[in-house]
Amino acid sequence: MSNTSTQENRRPVLGINSLGRIGKLTLWHHIQRKYFQEIVVNQGRDIGMGMETIARLIEADATYGLLHRFLYGYKAKPCIQITDDKNGKMIIDGIPVTILRQERNPLNIPWRQYGADVVVDCSGSFKDPTVPVDDKKGSIRGHLNGGAKVVIHSAPFKIKNKALATPDDTITLIYGINHTAFDPKKHLLVSAASCTTTGLAHMVKPLLDNEETSTILTASMSTIHAVTNTQSVLDKLPKAGEKDIRKTRSILNNIILTSTGAAKALIEVIPEVKNIGFMGDSIRVPTNTLSLIVLNATFQAKRNGKGDAANIDTKKLNDIYEKTAQATPLVRFTMQQNVSTDLIGEDAAIIIEGQFNHTRTAFIPVDLSQIPNLPAGLLDSLKEKTLQLPVVHAKIFGWYDNEYGSYTNRMGDLTVYIHKNIQ
Repeated sequence: MSNTSTQENRRPVLGINSLGRIGKLTLWHHIQRKYFQEIVVNQGRDIGMGMETIARLIEADATYGLLHRFLYGYKAKPCIQITDDKNGKMIIDGIPVTILRQERNPLNIPWRQYGADVVVDCSGSFKDPTVPVDDKKGSIRGHLNGGAKVVIHSAPFKIKNKALATPDDTITLIYGINHTAFDPKKHLLVSAASCTTTGLAHMVKPLLDNEETSTILTASMSTIHAVTNTQSVLDKLPKAGEKDIRKTRSILNNIILTSTGAAKALIEVIPEVKNIGFMGDSIRVPTNTLSLIVLNATFQAKRNGKGDAANIDTKKLNDIYEKTAQATPLVRFTMQQNVSTDLIGEDAAIIIEGQFNHTRTAFIPVDLSQIPNLPAGLLDSLKEKTLQLPVVHAKIFGWYDNEYGSYTNRMGDLTVYIHKNIQ
């Protein structure tokens, strides 16, 4: 492709900033997908011994194996060919890929020169959408100055100055949940949320869409989460001001309690969640990918003819998810006895573990005398001063491949959707 692309007859070109875990797997996704006919990856610096090193780092992965085998099976042959070492050119499974190694500040990356209308920033360095485009440390808005029409951020946005509101041109989208809210005339910066928020959203939405289970009173979630590069291989000293020193402990032999913003971020893509008391936490375990969400939800139930709270049970929950799985490939339902490695690479936002889901019914006594603003005399007219409120507590389990299968694939779907809608 010529570096002087014209608007007419332009081939779809994707820009990727950074070859970290998600950046590399984003490249894999779009090499496999073949929607973008050219991909430009900005790394911003030399790596190892040059293009041979970069090619090897793209080809080999400790979690998913070799790229060509990942694409075509164990009999496949290598599919990366370096065509111009000096200018960073290679062909990967028939797709021209250019590696840029000069600029790290988004302001200076020449996306326009290559015709990359959509850029996926996987660097993790530019999380604040309120930072000015010309900030010395760089800003995600710099990609727009370089020629991108839309920038997708592979993590939640984090605004440091709490007095500032989210800019009007900024939105959080999860494919299959609220991706159709994208407005090409308005939105320039898009967060693809996080891996956990992606999985959690696809667990919660089927419940809210069902009349009986939409009455969620409270909910909480814990993610049993694989390690990430924010953790340490061996114990190390934390940086000055570091609040969570547990992440500086060795990931090799520890279960580490930490926080997650998934429950809070869920409100951005499913606003109804704001009315639910929702808590979340994360438990890091020493595996390289595949995580598990344990969702606890308490529903207001209805009484049956016998007075029992029996309209929501385990079968009802499993039926909801099984029907959802029949309607969309983004949710899968299984009654198999899985362990985590069975589902690595599984192409689904969430895989519901139906065999392990369960519910319990109960009646919560409500002392009516403690309810404020009751009409005068009403309490005295009642024979029973205590109301028995029927509730059902449910525990729902969902697997998700936090690197490729769930998160990167859904962000890939979102990327293609956005590109099609800005043309």
